[in-house]
Amino acid sequence: MATVSTHAFRRLAAVHGNRPLALAAARFHSGRPSHVAKSPAPRKDTPTYVPGGPILLGTVNDPTTFPPPSKSDGSHHWAFERLLSATLVPLTVSSFVLSSSPYPVLDGLLAVSLVVHSHLGFDQIVVDYLHPRKFPILGRISAWGLRLLTVGTLVGVYQFNTEDVGLTELIKRVWQA
Repeated sequence: MATVSTHAFRRLAAVHGNRPLALAAARFHSGRPSHVAKSPAPRKDTPTYVPGGPILLGTVNDPTTFPPPSKSDGSHHWAFERLLSATLVPLTVSSFVLSSSPYPVLDGLLAVSLVVHSHLGFDQIVVDYLHPRKFPILGRISAWGLRLLTVGTLVGVYQFNTEDVGLTELIKRVWQA
């Protein structure tokens, strides 16, 4: 049995000129040759792809590298939102513990912080649900409408704090009524 297979391989090698079987079978294909074979060898610093497996650099115990903070990806924006949210708690408590009449700057700072905090929250809603790429007209109208409402609210808060009793005093009066 071994002589038959050896004889068959010798005859195949004689017909195809001692070329490997894969190259000999290539002349039977009618399609164009693959360009994968012409691709350059991968560099040593890039990982090689194993079919069916992931590309992993390093070992399991290596720490994950985080990208550096960038203005374009929103990391500073997120830090500002967290700082503003954390600042609102002591600012609200101090505004109500102290009377608003001797400290109008504290009352104004609380009002502006609340408006900016609300604007950032509503802006995220607009970005998430009415993104201008998906809704080109409605997304832009809602974003600019929110900006106009925020500016109008800031003007109203300024007038209310300078010409009337102020935000903290208003809440105290409504609470006691």
